[in-house]
Amino acid sequence: MSSKEFDIVIHGATGFTGRLVAEYMMARYPNGSNAEGIRWAMGGRSAEKLAAVRDEIGAPKDTPLVVTDTANTASLQALMARTRLVLTTVGPYQLYGNEMVAACAASGVDYVDLCGEPAWMRKMIDAHEAQAKASGARIVFSCGFDSVPFDMGVFMLQSEFKTKFGHAASRVRGRVRKMKGTFSGGTAASLKATMAAAGSDPTVLDLLRNPFSLTPGFTGPKQPSGGKPMIDEALGADMWVAPFVMAAINTRNIHRSNFLMAHTYGQDFVYDEMMITGSGEKGQAIANHVANDKSLGGEGGPKPGEGPSKEERETGFYDVLFLAEDAQGNKARVSVKGDKDPGYGSTSKMITECAVCLLTQSKETSGGLWTPAPALGKDIITRLQANAGLTFAIE
Repeated sequence: MSSKEFDIVIHGATGFTGRLVAEYMMARYPNGSNAEGIRWAMGGRSAEKLAAVRDEIGAPKDTPLVVTDTANTASLQALMARTRLVLTTVGPYQLYGNEMVAACAASGVDYVDLCGEPAWMRKMIDAHEAQAKASGARIVFSCGFDSVPFDMGVFMLQSEFKTKFGHAASRVRGRVRKMKGTFSGGTAASLKATMAAAGSDPTVLDLLRNPFSLTPGFTGPKQPSGGKPMIDEALGADMWVAPFVMAAINTRNIHRSNFLMAHTYGQDFVYDEMMITGSGEKGQAIANHVANDKSLGGEGGPKPGEGPSKEERETGFYDVLFLAEDAQGNKARVSVKGDKDPGYGSTSKMITECAVCLLTQSKETSGGLWTPAPALGKDIITRLQANAGLTFAIE
C-alpha cells in the first residue's frame, strides 16, 4: 500500500451522485474494516456541507472530510499529496474537470470519472496523454452507465466470439432492450454544455460528428449513424429500433477501447447502438416518438444535483443486448443487465467498483488516458457481478 493518507477521495461527495457513491462506499468498503484495505474520504468545496452530508447518510463521525477546490491551486496540490486516486462526480467535466485531470496527470495520481463528453475527452487526451504516461497516472473516463455496460459488454462478446470462432467479430450491434430510470441532471448539463461549446467552436462539432474522435491518427470504416428509426433485420423482419441517446459517447469509447487494445476487434470493426421499440406499427410509432424526444437537452429536464427518489432508483433497471457477426455469418450474443436505475443507482456502484479495481487489481495498467475495458479488463466484469448488481450473460 502507498504511504499516502487515502486510497480514494470522492470529489463532489455533496452532489447527488457523489452522495450515492459515498453511501455505497460506506456499505461496501467501510473505512478501517473492508477486506481490501481501501481508505477513503469525502471531498468537496465546503467542509460544512461535507459534514452535513456525512451525517445525513449516516456515515461514521470519523469519516475523513477533505476540502477539494479545483479553482484553488494549493487545495488541488494538497489533494494530490494525500490520495492515490480521485473519483470525481463533478460535471460537466468540460466546465469543472480541466484542472483535476491536469493535476492528476502531472502528479501520477489515478483518476476515474463519469464523463460523457467526447470532445472534451479528446482535448484531455491531446493535452495530457504524454504526461500521464510519464507520471504513471491512470486516467479512466466514462466509468458509469456511459460507458461501462456497453464497453464491457462488447469486450465480453468479442472474447466469446474469439473463443468460438478463432477471431473477432467485424460487426457488433448494441441494442437496448429495456430500460427504466431517468438520466441525471449532470448528464443533461453535460449535453447542454457540449451543445454550447459546439455552437462557439467548429472543431468541437467536427469531433462530435466523428465516430473515431477518440482514436488520434486512426480512422476506421464508415459507421452506421443510428440517427433514424429503422427496421433492424438482425433482430427480426419487422422489429423497429430508434436512436439511443447515449450512443454518441458509447460508440466513441468502444472504438477507443479497440484502439488502445491494438485493434483486437479488428481495424474493420463496425459498431452502433440503438434502442429496441418493438415490432409492427406499434414499434414504429414508439421509435418515431423516441427519435423526436428532445427532453434531455430541454429546459424542463433535471438540474445538476437533482435526481430520482430512492424508490425510483431501486425500481429502475436496464437490459442491453449485444449481437456479433462476421463475414462468414457466424453469430454470438451477450446481454448486460443492471438492477438499479442506470443514471444514479447503478452508476454510483459502477464508478466505485472501477476505482477499487484500478487500485487493487489493475497492476499491469500503465499511465495514460483510458476507457474501462483496456484499463480494467475481465476483472471489472467479475467485480460488477459480485458487488454491483450487474449480470453479464452469453445468450
